[in-house]
Amino acid sequence: MKHCKFALLASLLVSGAASADPVLLHNVKGYGFNTDRELVTFSALAFDDASGKVLARGDAAVHKQFSNARKLDGKGKTLLPGLIDGHGHMLGLGEYLNQADLRGIGSEQATVAEVARFAASQPQAPWVVGRGWNQVLWDNKAFPDKSLLDEAVADRPVWLVRIDAHAGWANSKALAAAGINKDTLDPPGGEIIRDANGNPTGVFIDNAMQLVQQKIPAPTSDDKTAALQLAFEHLLALGITSVHDAGVDTGLADIYQQLAETNQLPLRLYAMLSAKDPELGRWLEQGIVDDPQDWLDIRSVKIYGDGALGSRGAALLADYSDQPGQTGLLVTQPDALTQIMQLTMDAGFQANVHAIGDRANRLALDRFEQLATAEQRLAGRHRIEHAQIVSPNDIPRFKTLHVLPSMQAVHATSDKNMAGDRLGVARLRGAYAWRSFIDQGSIIVGGSDFPVELANPFHGLHASVTRQDQQNQPEGGWLPEQRLTLTEALRSFTVDAAYGAFQEDTLGTLAPGSWADFILVDQDIFNIDPSQLWQVLPQQTWVHGQQKYNRNAQQ
Repeated sequence: MKHCKFALLASLLVSGAASADPVLLHNVKGYGFNTDRELVTFSALAFDDASGKVLARGDAAVHKQFSNARKLDGKGKTLLPGLIDGHGHMLGLGEYLNQADLRGIGSEQATVAEVARFAASQPQAPWVVGRGWNQVLWDNKAFPDKSLLDEAVADRPVWLVRIDAHAGWANSKALAAAGINKDTLDPPGGEIIRDANGNPTGVFIDNAMQLVQQKIPAPTSDDKTAALQLAFEHLLALGITSVHDAGVDTGLADIYQQLAETNQLPLRLYAMLSAKDPELGRWLEQGIVDDPQDWLDIRSVKIYGDGALGSRGAALLADYSDQPGQTGLLVTQPDALTQIMQLTMDAGFQANVHAIGDRANRLALDRFEQLATAEQRLAGRHRIEHAQIVSPNDIPRFKTLHVLPSMQAVHATSDKNMAGDRLGVARLRGAYAWRSFIDQGSIIVGGSDFPVELANPFHGLHASVTRQDQQNQPEGGWLPEQRLTLTEALRSFTVDAAYGAFQEDTLGTLAPGSWADFILVDQDIFNIDPSQLWQVLPQQTWVHGQQKYNRNAQQ
């Protein structure tokens, strides 16, 4: 049922009004999909830059049909549907672009040195904030403590979020600001890492992170809007024309609605309301927001199941292989998970459950089975976000229960050096199991989980096809039996991601009648070595028939 509709106009970010005549973009190597999700090719695309819709695609016949159209020469470049990131964090990306970037640093010492450099460049900032550290890349692979941070930055609190956003690292100033000491209790679904004497080391897992984060000065609405603008520009330059924003609170949803109503959204947003938002009940009562122009749709809820594998917060059915006695954390306890999933589905919203570990995936699947009829599940297109480690016995249940796996290919190539240690060999049979899902007929919603990973969708296409990192390791691919074909991978970032947002009729195919969201790239992705896919560069990004990014204009 669709209600709460509001009409929106296309945002025009290029100079001049839209032409009254259609546009014919010709001399391209075009790829799209038909109604059966099969790959189609074409050399010309006709679209209306006023309505933002594709009129036709094809070859000589399209040239003849639109002989009077305004013509644009694609100069032989490859044209693809605008890429959809089915799981990202818009505000987190914008904030990350303004914080200390700790991604990929190979030691605790070098990480702290970068924090010190960043702190020196921000002398007026009340807190030093960064993101991206990953102890798995360090020689000892152990969590850090506050001692080196205290030496590097003694005058201000420091808070550094782990790359997966499921752990944080603080100095003593931050602990003092938050009033955290030996007597502070672990919150449900969280853990304060402690030394042999029970003192906090400075590392906090999952729900415990909020003990520190709540003391950081909250960004204003203007701060958030500025961060979003950075994120918009960043994503358009990568060829991303639509994002499923995983976990939006009321403050951010209000900003999105203001931007939409004033025609200031340069790309499309499918906003998942945060299950942690105190005002969620009001949103559910109001009903879905289904924009006929697809600039901003709000009809889903992001529900938090467990933590992440790298911080040993993913909830497992058995102990971690590298930490006996530890089975991970449930961020939302089972009874509460039942309640929020029931409320979401009863309100007619899509339930999108974060589940990384096999226990969390089973808990979510059990509730989808128990709380909704087969017809309700089919109509609801409910999702499990990540579906990263799934018991092989549970993989068929996704298809049976009509639950969509929303998966991020780059997680496999990022985690390959750690996943075996955490899980052991046997559990890897159900880990990052894209081929198993595809072969049973499941539709995979592709994405990146930015800023946990880099937002570049060509990194995801590369990982999907090769199961290798950008150094072509390991040889032959990691768990290569689970790789996808390039057509399947492209579908996951286009029409299949659109399906996960109820938008497959208007997005992801470039079929006549769909939105004219497309990109021109510098290489024909179907005629290069798959190892080069991650190096493909978008040259132009078009949304709603309007050019939103031009690489040549940026140089």
